[in-house]
Amino acid sequence: MHTLDPSRASPRAAGFAELGVPQPIVRALARTGIDDPRPIQAATIPDSLAGRDVLGRAKTGSGKTIAFGVPVVAALAASGGRTRSGRPRALVLVPTRELATQVAAAITPLAKAMSLSCTTAFGGVGQGRQVAALRGGVDILIACPGRLEDLIGQRHCSLGDVMVTVLDEADHMADLGFLPAVRRLLDLTPAGGQRMLFSATLDGAVAGLVRRHTTNAVTHELDTEPDEAPLIDHYVLSIAAADKRAIIHDLAASSDRTLLFTRTKHGAHKLARQLTTSGVPAVDLHGNLSQGARERNLESFSRGSSRVLVATDIAARGIHVDDISLVVHVDPPAEHKAYLHRSGRTARSGARGVVVTLATPEQSRDVQRMTKAAGITPTATSVRPGDRFLSQLASGPDAGSRRDAPRTTVAPARDFTFAPSTTTVTSAPRRGRDDRRDGRSRDDRRDDRGRRDDRSPRVDRSGRVGSDRRNGSDRRVSDQRPSGDQRLGGDQRPSSDRRDGSEGGRDRPDRDTRSRRGGRNRSGRSRSRARAPR
Repeated sequence: MHTLDPSRASPRAAGFAELGVPQPIVRALARTGIDDPRPIQAATIPDSLAGRDVLGRAKTGSGKTIAFGVPVVAALAASGGRTRSGRPRALVLVPTRELATQVAAAITPLAKAMSLSCTTAFGGVGQGRQVAALRGGVDILIACPGRLEDLIGQRHCSLGDVMVTVLDEADHMADLGFLPAVRRLLDLTPAGGQRMLFSATLDGAVAGLVRRHTTNAVTHELDTEPDEAPLIDHYVLSIAAADKRAIIHDLAASSDRTLLFTRTKHGAHKLARQLTTSGVPAVDLHGNLSQGARERNLESFSRGSSRVLVATDIAARGIHVDDISLVVHVDPPAEHKAYLHRSGRTARSGARGVVVTLATPEQSRDVQRMTKAAGITPTATSVRPGDRFLSQLASGPDAGSRRDAPRTTVAPARDFTFAPSTTTVTSAPRRGRDDRRDGRSRDDRRDDRGRRDDRSPRVDRSGRVGSDRRNGSDRRVSDQRPSGDQRLGGDQRPSSDRRDGSEGGRDRPDRDTRSRRGGRNRSGRSRSRARAPR
């Protein structure tokens, strides 16, 4: 394996034609607004066009899709082969449905310029259209590993004719546990085919995949250049748990595109609904949505109809939208790779961006370890709802120097501390699953129920005001229940006054009375002997 120095790669000023890209593809790129190659494209395309196995490592949003899309289309066009039914000639494996859709959107114009076809295959939707497209013959198949294995198992697809195989976001497929399926799929492709792998990292399980399935691969590793380092401003806001919802609203209430990340699918759905109700148009993106709903929500966010998108980690890799000025980690990620991939949704295509992590006092130590592992030196400060600093952050990276910010602490990554809060917050006990629904503790909701019981005492079916056991007391306000003689005699209430809708006969003793008197009613008689007079 040869590692090439990115500084000696093809110069950035060289155009696609100088890199050896066929003219029809160059014109197709120009029609989509892409005139000059990005660094990762200029470095990898010459080797890819030469038929070599290529490994490309670059940050998210650096243009990796075009870097492998151009050589894939050029290789198929140059081969002059003919695609057979159910046997694609190029395969692109991606981890998520959203990423498959967006890769197809980028490659399809290039494929049409060379009279080639392109389709997708992923789960969450019916496979009828996918099977029909494969049966009709497709040149480039962009697929998620799970659905592709299903189609192969049903004999709708064969990888025996694949000439070029691409793995996009290989590290994310490793995080999701897809690598065993990826290995099985690569074993089904011809051994002499070209392999290209693009990822943000090339270590761990990905390195093992490279050793097994590539031959004399050339590696291009392009890190962030020094003049691009300050493109993302990182902030960690120390907040009280009770203020979290209001602070999220302050950050989301801007005119720019804002991306919020939550830990759970339920949390994403609930937060999007709360923001929309409060006047901030928001949509959610997570695994519980159907494919149609996911595409509609992502399209709404891309067009600007909804300026806030609330997503989970599983959908983070499929979000390729430019002009996202603010990324907010509503729930801090568990590990640094997820933090980097989430944060990579902003500052794309040379733009600037702001990344904000919300951390309660209980989360501060975990956030410290995460930022240290990510190599990030964030600006840490304590904020409260309504602070002017929040509106400045919501205005994006062009809001000036933020001189109105509260006193901040810029700490090195290995010695990260929060600035002390201006208010005293009493620590609450650890909350369980049910306590996360509305941001309040279980004791708070129990107290609310107790106050409601004080205002509206519980009344049983017979009209008797019962005990207020929810408050921990056994106090009785009144007892309007008739005596046993009255109940068994002729002085009974009309049927219209009965709360249980009965038409007559004896009233049913309440449960509290039965439990205290050991099975006897208020007249002292056993229930089996008490009879209404005939």
